[in-house]
Amino acid sequence: MDLHSERAEDDFSRARTREFLTRVQGFLDPSRSRLLSLEEVRSVLRPEGETYLGMQAVPLDRIVGSEGRYRDFNRHFLPRFDHLRPRWVRVDVAHYKDVILPPIQLYEAGGLYFVRDGNHRVSVARMQGIQAIDAEVVSLDTKVSLEPGMGLEDLRKAVLRYEKDRFYGKTGFLDATGDGNLDFSAPGQYDIVLDHILVHKYFINEGKPEEIPFRDALESWYRTVYAPIAAVIRAERIDARFPGRTVADLYVYIVKHWDHLKRKYGLPVTARSAAVDFSSRYGQGFRDRVRGVLSALLGR
Repeated sequence: MDLHSERAEDDFSRARTREFLTRVQGFLDPSRSRLLSLEEVRSVLRPEGETYLGMQAVPLDRIVGSEGRYRDFNRHFLPRFDHLRPRWVRVDVAHYKDVILPPIQLYEAGGLYFVRDGNHRVSVARMQGIQAIDAEVVSLDTKVSLEPGMGLEDLRKAVLRYEKDRFYGKTGFLDATGDGNLDFSAPGQYDIVLDHILVHKYFINEGKPEEIPFRDALESWYRTVYAPIAAVIRAERIDARFPGRTVADLYVYIVKHWDHLKRKYGLPVTARSAAVDFSSRYGQGFRDRVRGVLSALLGR
């Protein structure tokens, strides 16, 4: 074995040791050291398109995820498994021999980067203390700004904050309803609510000679549709049967279920009946909730 290969072998062993120590230090919250999956990030951000940005020098500390190898490396791109050694060592040997490797390929989203091709090169570069790496970059179009320390849950919260601010700003929801707590647990729901308001506006505008203002439709929807269903959710404690879901989440689910019942049976169905039926069909009972709490406490 030549000198370059020996040094690369030693580098990999040190990288594996660092990965182990990082895992031990973060055992209370392993998600913090997890490399982000691009597929999961896409599902949260829901980018509107892609833009080719060409060649760039990308700071390595802003590369936080991978398209296909997110299980093989941790958040610092330290290798998690010994079977990565041969390829990792080959890349490191190329570094010591000053062999010019092709640029890596990255996706960019909100200021962070995700590896399409070149995970081992990123890992070796970070181990060697290199600050930036040449990359061919494709940007995922999103207006949400991200930070390097974010986990998937942090990212989800950032998207929800952005969507709520956009919805409230676009509709004047707070001024019209006085309700600042229309919150969701998953992205994409504000667009559904906006559709509900527009459909409500269409129906109450039928037969009127002039188009009613959007604010009038919003106030009417809130007063006659949303608020009564939210009141049923609270009065029947339906939210307790769906841990982690908000009243607004349940409103969306119940309206969909309500429409399903009306189509299926062809009979008038009250919102309260739809809410109670949805809860009894899909909600957790007391024993289910207890088992869920115990499982969370025991880490199962």
